[in-house]
Amino acid sequence: MKLLLKLSGLLDALSVRVGRSIMWLILAAILVSAGNAIVRKAFQMSSNALLEAQWYLFSAVFLLGAGYTFLRNAHVRIDFVSVRLSPRARAWIDIVGIVAVLAPLCLVLIDLSWPLFVNAWRSGETSQNYGGLIRWPIYLMLPLGMALLLLQGASELIKRFAFLRGLIPDPLGHGPAGRESAAAPQADRVPPPEAH
Repeated sequence: MKLLLKLSGLLDALSVRVGRSIMWLILAAILVSAGNAIVRKAFQMSSNALLEAQWYLFSAVFLLGAGYTFLRNAHVRIDFVSVRLSPRARAWIDIVGIVAVLAPLCLVLIDLSWPLFVNAWRSGETSQNYGGLIRWPIYLMLPLGMALLLLQGASELIKRFAFLRGLIPDPLGHGPAGRESAAAPQADRVPPPEAH
């Protein structure tokens, strides 16, 4: 199990790295959007390429950030039900959800979207809009985003089983310290100073 927990830590670190990187895409989307608006208002000009770049960046943030969001436990949950359950029951619900819903959904979406990316790559497909962008980068976002979410799902699955075996504390921080203790993932945490 120690090897699996080490793998989980590596997957968490990957999600953190991707999450920190895509934060820059938000800034890029804002700058592209503002630049396009300024050019349109000041010079009565517009660019389909800039509009599509804005959409591409916006899509990339949400698709590539899904795994990081899962790591941070920021996906939508039905908390008014789950707070009444024990941490062990919540762990089992997460395990069933990851195995029965998340993993199959990710695999189906990867399987369905990969051929779209490959066909766009091979054909050099471009937007139907005049001056639009090539399509393969945006088609790549879906299988890549789902792969990152699937990897993070595997990490979360490992952590839930390790918690159930008593090897780690509740990964969601539902213990006595509360939810705040799990707000930052392991890769982001600074170890507490040692007592002397």
